[in-house]
Amino acid sequence: MTMITSTKSLLSHFSRAPAADHAQGPAPSAAYSSYLKALRRRTLTIQLWQVGLVAAVLVLWEILPRTGLINPMLTSYPSAVVRTFMTLLEDGSLQTHTLATISETVVGFIGGMLLGTFCAVVLWWSPYVYRILDPFIVVLNAIPKIALVPIFYIWLGDIASIYAMAIAISVFVTILMLYTGFQSIDPDKIRLVRLFGASRFKVLIKIVLPGSVPTMIAALKVNVGLALVGVVVGEFQSAKAGLGYLITYGSQIFQMNLVMTAIVVLAVISSLLFAGIQWLEATALRRHGSASSGN
Repeated sequence: MTMITSTKSLLSHFSRAPAADHAQGPAPSAAYSSYLKALRRRTLTIQLWQVGLVAAVLVLWEILPRTGLINPMLTSYPSAVVRTFMTLLEDGSLQTHTLATISETVVGFIGGMLLGTFCAVVLWWSPYVYRILDPFIVVLNAIPKIALVPIFYIWLGDIASIYAMAIAISVFVTILMLYTGFQSIDPDKIRLVRLFGASRFKVLIKIVLPGSVPTMIAALKVNVGLALVGVVVGEFQSAKAGLGYLITYGSQIFQMNLVMTAIVVLAVISSLLFAGIQWLEATALRRHGSASSGN
């Protein structure tokens, strides 16, 4: 009787053991744990170096003008920039200039992406049209866009020329990047769905556009910076508000505090815009990956 009971308990133990092991999962190996620790340590070291470099630049920027080694009228210094920032923030002018630049950048960015995407679709849709327009697009993309600022100002006026500059500086990059992405789609996939009777529009919606999501994200990353550059360059010429206007005004009256404050705010804006695009990239690729695995 005792032997039967012990046999049953032994069988019960072995029948439960695999389930318990499966629930817990395999423990990470010592080598993998060591690799993760080294990776975290390396990442922390890089971040410390980055913070240290920024701190060193700020310290040198503060000390050199104060000791007379650099003319403060040419560079200003961080403490003066902070005071100017607080003054502009208190009187509300910083908010006005910042919102003007951000709104113009967003409109120019969206306009450049939409127009560039539409043109890229047209070129993909009709290879004949692409063969006609390709050399003109390449030449227009190669033209320094800053040369268009006075032309846009004469044609469109002070405000509309800023939006036109933001669109012009990004639209041709969008066209070339997206068209290249469309052309890189596997032609066998396209031929397969066409054999099943799919129209060209269906191919575009179901195959080409979803397959070009990484290229679209790359275009977004490039264009968000280009649109901001286009807006600031346009504000140099004709704006009555905006961070580009603030830079021009500060340089005209030899107030480097204004110039440096505007540049610092532009750096913060560009970082936030890029972070937003990175979040959008992570979200889009995650959904794109889940949709692909579901199919």
